[in-house]
Amino acid sequence: MMWGLIVFLAIGLFNLFQNPQKTNSAGAEIPFSTFLKEVNDGRVVEVEIKGNNITGKLSNDKSFKTYSPNDTNIVEKLTEKGVNITASPTEDKMPSLLGILLSWFPMLLLIGVWIFFMRQMQGGRGGAMGFGKSKAKLLSEARGKVTFNDVAGIDEAKEEVEEIVEFLKDPRKFRRLGGKIPRGALLIGPPGTGKTLLARAIAGEADVPFFTISGSDFVEMFVGVGASRVRDMMEQGKKNAPCIIFIDEIDAVGRSRGAGLGGGNDEREQTLNQLLVEMDGFDTNEGVIVIAATNRPDVLDPALLRPGRFDRQVVVPNPDIIGREAILKVHIKKITIGPDVKLRTIARGTPGFSGADLANLCNESALLAARKNKRIVTMSDIEEAKDKVMMGAERRSMVMTEDEKRKTAYHEGGHAIVSFNLDHSDPIHKATIIPRGRALGMVVNLPERDKYGHSIKELKARMAICFGGRVAEEIIFGKDNISTGAGGGTGSDINQATKLARAMVMQYGMSETLGPMEYGENEQEVFLGRSVARHQQMSEETSKKVDAEIKKIVDEGYEKAKKILTEKLEDLHKLAKALMTYETLSGEEIKDLILKNVEPKRASEENNSNKEESSALGSLGLKPKPAH
Repeated sequence: MMWGLIVFLAIGLFNLFQNPQKTNSAGAEIPFSTFLKEVNDGRVVEVEIKGNNITGKLSNDKSFKTYSPNDTNIVEKLTEKGVNITASPTEDKMPSLLGILLSWFPMLLLIGVWIFFMRQMQGGRGGAMGFGKSKAKLLSEARGKVTFNDVAGIDEAKEEVEEIVEFLKDPRKFRRLGGKIPRGALLIGPPGTGKTLLARAIAGEADVPFFTISGSDFVEMFVGVGASRVRDMMEQGKKNAPCIIFIDEIDAVGRSRGAGLGGGNDEREQTLNQLLVEMDGFDTNEGVIVIAATNRPDVLDPALLRPGRFDRQVVVPNPDIIGREAILKVHIKKITIGPDVKLRTIARGTPGFSGADLANLCNESALLAARKNKRIVTMSDIEEAKDKVMMGAERRSMVMTEDEKRKTAYHEGGHAIVSFNLDHSDPIHKATIIPRGRALGMVVNLPERDKYGHSIKELKARMAICFGGRVAEEIIFGKDNISTGAGGGTGSDINQATKLARAMVMQYGMSETLGPMEYGENEQEVFLGRSVARHQQMSEETSKKVDAEIKKIVDEGYEKAKKILTEKLEDLHKLAKALMTYETLSGEEIKDLILKNVEPKRASEENNSNKEESSALGSLGLKPKPAH
């Protein structure tokens, strides 16, 4: 609207001042015949002739104007009467601004459409002439600011980056001993461990400008644009030094060079080369610290990881039990919990969870409690949310026949009985025949503590557990009635057992026949910017030995499961019957049923939920809602 108003004002002013003499010379318009009569009568004093337009004055000082046809004798008549004549050529009328705009409209439209599409391809920043401008954004969080107090469970990584913040705040403390400010820090860790959160905490703690950009923002379809953006980003950093530049997912631009078919001249490699030079080249950038994050350090270029560029490689691992408890304390503040919620218990039951998984667990528990119209989140809600995160959502609407339900109960019972009777297996967390995710039933084992390695006995126990379900079906229903429950592709029982046996033989060197040697069938190499498998050639004789060892380990696990289930057949019947009745059993309930022959005692789920909420509300001094 503002631009439209400006255009209309300009048109009006242009037309107003285009010929200012018109207002002064304008007079009464008279017919040409009257003009001739006035000339003959001698009352015309002076005239001005412009083409066929005639203006002038009469003897009584009145102005007039008229239009003359092509009369060649008019000048002679005026001369005879002694009229003062002024003649001038016709002025070329200037085109109006509106006319100019209308004539140029098609060309302007084409230019506008071209600029629009170019801005779309470039993400809209900088216009059609701003391809090489950096897309780094200056982060300023007035609200929702993240500090180191919000980062928990990764204390070692936090200490590393805290030192960078201290250096920026008080560089003299470190320079006194000859220390130099680090050029860069690389945050390495699995997805969801808090790398980006840690970078945001650095921005919140450091009183310096903090620029953030994604690695994919450098990649463009035009050659040289990525390198230009790196230069512009570093120029911004120099102007605001000391400052921090955070590049998220740097593997998008920092992959190893020279592995493709482009001869090293493709756009991504040029961008990487420029980044290497800017970080540590002839023109050094003092006071500009580059922090990057990736979960794929194996594909990064070696030149990017050398000292002088990314001086520090900060590993951000999955948290241990103490770290998980600290992370839960941070996220649990956002929801209203009951006094029965024990964070230590939740942390013990979530081994292998990342920070993002724990945040999702807290959120899911709040959503489940809200769905049940609860006023607080109790321990049962968190347990239910944990089962949903670990095993998938329940599919209670799925209709199963009684035979399918019975077969599933024996299949899952077989897994549980084998697991219960093996010394080196993890304790059973829960067994269920309610379909979850893509599985018709599930037995979940959870370790009592965080594990960082596995022995041969533990791996063989896990393999026997994988075959427990198939063996149970074979014993109860016969070989001809075995279902496809143990198969079914990736993640199935047979697939897991085979992968485990193959890894034991070919990667872990756990075969007595083949010895401690790695047979790398899946060695990774980078080709065309992607990590692909390169099959190492093995001799036919070695390949036969490998296959024989894998089959031997698999058969050993199968026979162990068969032996246990044959001896514990009565326990299998007992557990399958309980699963048919209750559908879901906890590890403690399975233990009581097998060892003490104690059936689970349960009220309805709704009554249990109401009792838990009433008890929790009472302990918090709140009144429970009246029953309907």
